[in-house]
Amino acid sequence: MTNDKPDVTSVPEFDLGRYLGLWYEIGRLPLKYEDEDARDITAEYSLEDDGKVRVDNRCIDEEGEPAQAIGEAIPDEEHAGRLRVTFLPAALRWIPFTQADYWLLKIDDDYQHALVGTPNHKNLWLLARTPHIAPEVEDEHLAEAVRQGFDLAQWIRPEQSGSPVTDDQLDE
Repeated sequence: MTNDKPDVTSVPEFDLGRYLGLWYEIGRLPLKYEDEDARDITAEYSLEDDGKVRVDNRCIDEEGEPAQAIGEAIPDEEHAGRLRVTFLPAALRWIPFTQADYWLLKIDDDYQHALVGTPNHKNLWLLARTPHIAPEVEDEHLAEAVRQGFDLAQWIRPEQSGSPVTDDQLDE
């Protein structure tokens, strides 16, 4: 137990190959590095030749401009559903303690909805393969977050138009 909150637990089984691809952000807890009014937020995961995962986060920022952050995730070989993620420039990724925990807390059998969090209860995301989900699906995933000790008082639901930020938009 940490601060009288339950321990955060990752899923016991996880198929990284099925997790790869495009995800829409349905909701999140506030992040210092993401505009609160950002919209059309997506994350795309792809496997690199070295076994690491490329993380391509995109959104329309609060000024209405397309934005992108490229990161890298390293699967935890000893724990299913756990990754270590960094968004530092590639030349600085060797620096110790610059990777963040990224744990799959709940994922459905079809890999269509995923709840991701950090073991310190500070970061939480609800992701889906589609830009909108049924309220009962959101409720089920958020109930798991609460069960694991997350405080959802500041939960943010970004606007999703269903149109992810494209390479052309980033190049403009």
